[in-house]
Amino acid sequence: MKLTKYTHACIRLEKEGRVLVLDPGNFSESEEALRGAESVLVTHEHADHIDVPAVVKALQENTDLAVYAPAGVAAQLQEMADGAGARIHAVSPGSNFEAAGFTVRSFGGQHALIHPQIPVVANIGYLIDDNVYHPGDSFVIPDGINVGTLLVPLHAPWSKSAEVVDFVIGVRAPRAFQIHDGLLNDNGLKIVEGHVQRIGARYGTQYTHLSPRESVEV
Repeated sequence: MKLTKYTHACIRLEKEGRVLVLDPGNFSESEEALRGAESVLVTHEHADHIDVPAVVKALQENTDLAVYAPAGVAAQLQEMADGAGARIHAVSPGSNFEAAGFTVRSFGGQHALIHPQIPVVANIGYLIDDNVYHPGDSFVIPDGINVGTLLVPLHAPWSKSAEVVDFVIGVRAPRAFQIHDGLLNDNGLKIVEGHVQRIGARYGTQYTHLSPRESVEV
């Protein structure tokens, strides 16, 4: 399948002419990423992972588009997208379903802790075609499977570099690419990626940086 990285946490997957988009947030080129999509997977409710106006617009303009998201996000979209309710699906951890011709398995359930005084929200990680794993805002490692392509949240208010590296070591995917890099400047990006690339390689993970709109076959 073809994987295209957009800014921050948004990923577009294409296979046999079909398109699946993950986390089209307001840090990303959401409308561009959503163009021609059949399905959207949303990990959680934060705006950098779902640009609600852009997704609602896409639902209204594309009557074939389906969205899969945690229950709270699904309910919000159902209220805002008139006539699209049947195409908006609530997802729980441990689910298996098909979206745009891709097989999807869901993991996790909870956003990583930012601070005890900040409420924790639902977060779903998605494994696509038993290959690409997008964890959203968490370091939950899928159990009982081998991940082929890991999307690594490089930097966030809820993480530190040691946790990022340990996540890569724990998953041990053959290849990895970055997500959640929208808060880093060039210098910070080089530091974090250097750790991930160097230490990840010791455990069999080849880490590669993708620029916005850059695509690879996975």
